[in-house]
Amino acid sequence: MQASDRYHKRVEWSDRDGTSMGRCPDLITGIHGDDPIRLYAELCEVIEDVVRHFSQNERPLPPPRVRPMQEV
Repeated sequence: MQASDRYHKRVEWSDRDGTSMGRCPDLITGIHGDDPIRLYAELCEVIEDVVRHFSQNERPLPPPRVRPMQEV
């Protein structure tokens, strides 16, 4: 498992912005895009870049706090 896999990522429509928003609440506020599938792929790349930046600067990653809903 890669470090980025621990973080919740989601893509949702934003009526306010009139576009799709990709979010990873524990690491970044979000990115915009018109194609939700491509946006998710770009979001994953951005998260990988953030994780790499932390690693290169020898900084600890913040703990993942946001979790998707789980079945009980």
